[in-house]
Amino acid sequence: MNTRTILSSIVTLAASAVFSTAIAQEYPAKPINVVVSFSAGGNNDIRARMLGAYASDLLGKSIIIENKAGASGNIGHGYVAKAKPDGYILGIGAMGPLAVNQALFPKLAFDASKDFTPIVLIEKAPLVLVTRVEKPFQSLKDVVAQAKAKPGVLSIGNAGTGGAHHLSAEMFMQTAGISMLPVPYKGGGPASTALLSGEIDLMFEQTYAALPSIQAGKTRALAVTSDKRLPSLPNIPTMAELGYPQATVSNWLGLIAPKGTPAAVVAKLNDAFNKALESTDIKEKITGPGNVVGGGTPQEFENFIQAEQKRWSALVKSAGIKLD
Repeated sequence: MNTRTILSSIVTLAASAVFSTAIAQEYPAKPINVVVSFSAGGNNDIRARMLGAYASDLLGKSIIIENKAGASGNIGHGYVAKAKPDGYILGIGAMGPLAVNQALFPKLAFDASKDFTPIVLIEKAPLVLVTRVEKPFQSLKDVVAQAKAKPGVLSIGNAGTGGAHHLSAEMFMQTAGISMLPVPYKGGGPASTALLSGEIDLMFEQTYAALPSIQAGKTRALAVTSDKRLPSLPNIPTMAELGYPQATVSNWLGLIAPKGTPAAVVAKLNDAFNKALESTDIKEKITGPGNVVGGGTPQEFENFIQAEQKRWSALVKSAGIKLD
C-alpha cells in the first residue's frame, strides 16, 4: 500500500468518524416509530410501550408504538426490514420471526440473518411445565415414567406450532427420549383453558401467564425452563436441575433496526434502552411475573440471535416440525 493510498484511507476514516458523530448529535430529530409485530395488549406490546415511555424522555423525542400483527410476527418484521435505515423505524424483534420462522415458513419477506441490526435484548421469558392438580403427576419424574410406559398417549398443549410452548415440549421430549402428543391451539389463552378443563394433560406455559392458576391451586408447577430458579417460583426446580439442561428455554424479545442503520444511532439507542432496563420500576415489572431482564451490547444481542437461530432450526429439522 503506497503513501497516497494510506493517506486517502486516513482521510476517509476521519470523515466517517465526523459524519457518525454528527448523526449521533442530531439524532433523534423527530419522533421514532417502534413496530410491534403482535396485537395490542400482549407482552411484546406492553413491554414496548413501557420502555418507549422511559426511553423517549432520555432521547428527547416521542416514541410511537405501531402494531402490525399477523403471520406469526412475519408481517411486522418484514415491514421493519424494508424500512429506511435511519433510526426512525425500529422493531420489537421476537424469538419466532428472528430465530424460528425461517425454518418453518417456505418463504418470508425478510432474511432474519441479514436484514436487521440488533440493538439490545430486552427480556427473556422462561416457561413452566404445568399440569392440572387433579392429574396424577407430582413431579417431572412421574411425567417421564408415564410417557415411557405409554408413548404418544400423554397430551401436551401449546399456543401454536413453532411457538416457544411447542418448541419447549419438543426439546424436552428429545432430551428425555420420550414421546407425547402435541396439541396446538390458537394462542396461549385457549391452550390454558384446555389445560384447566382437563382436555390436555400438560403444558409448557409462559411463567407470567401460568402464575395466577398456580397460586390459586388450580395447576401444579413441575419444572421451570430458566437457567436459575425463579423468584416467583422459588420451590420449583429448573429443567437443568432435574437432568435436562438442553430444555433450558426462554421466549425473548429485543429492539432491532433495519440493516444499515448508522452505528452512532444504534449506540445511542442501545444506551437509552439499557438505562431504561436498569430503572427499578421496569426491573420490577419484568422480574415480578417471572421474566429476566435483558440489556447488554448490540454485539451480544447479535451473538444471542445467531445461537438461537442455529438451535431452533436444528430442532425444527430433527423433530420434523411443519406448519399445518
